[in-house]
Amino acid sequence: MNEDVKVQNLIIEGRNAVIEAFRSGKPIDKLFVLDGCQDGPVRTIVREAKKHDTILNFVSKERLDQLSETKKHQGVIAYAAAYEYSELEDIFLLAEAKGEDPFVILLDGIEDPHNLGAIIRTANLAGAHGVIIPKRRAVGLTATVAKTSAGAINYTPVVKVTNLAKTMEELKEKGLWFVCADMGGESMYRLNLTGPIGLVVGNEGEGVGRLVKEKCDFIASIPMKGDIDSLNASVATGVLAYEIVRQRLK
Repeated sequence: MNEDVKVQNLIIEGRNAVIEAFRSGKPIDKLFVLDGCQDGPVRTIVREAKKHDTILNFVSKERLDQLSETKKHQGVIAYAAAYEYSELEDIFLLAEAKGEDPFVILLDGIEDPHNLGAIIRTANLAGAHGVIIPKRRAVGLTATVAKTSAGAINYTPVVKVTNLAKTMEELKEKGLWFVCADMGGESMYRLNLTGPIGLVVGNEGEGVGRLVKEKCDFIASIPMKGDIDSLNASVATGVLAYEIVRQRLK
């Protein structure tokens, strides 16, 4: 993910502004702090970041100047989510309200905000009850994600978790089983994709990580007839999500 693309993030600069953002409960995805700076306000900010499990980066003044829009960062810059994240329970409450088995889309390492926005849009249209993303090595709910989702971000819960594999274990205890998208898997048309289900999709480059893949019950592949062997992550999510929809409609 390119951290220099400022239009994708709500940037908060200055010590007081960042402290107030944390104390008001605003979700902060990343915090950049001047390396070596340890005065009182900065220590307070770092303590708040650790309390909220925010990704913390100690960087040079040159790096902060590069990230800054105002050039008055006072040694601290925070990247805040453009939208509030939901809780896992919100997904189950939505499924219960609709009288449906839970259908969740889990994304492992999606770094392109356009992909994430498109996936949230597809999730909403396919009737998924929520999207789960990891805290690290993945894009958060930026303004670009919101715009690309075409409004779906207002209706589909998006949950950010520290550990995707551990979250899958918790969801298994709630009755979910997981299917992972991978070219080496069995054709999605041969799998039973009904019931409480989690669809796991990775990025185009590395796919789903090993630890996450090990938590999956089945590996599903999308039959391809062309000369290349991979789909854009958001397109692959759409194809698999609508196979789940098709099987649910039987």
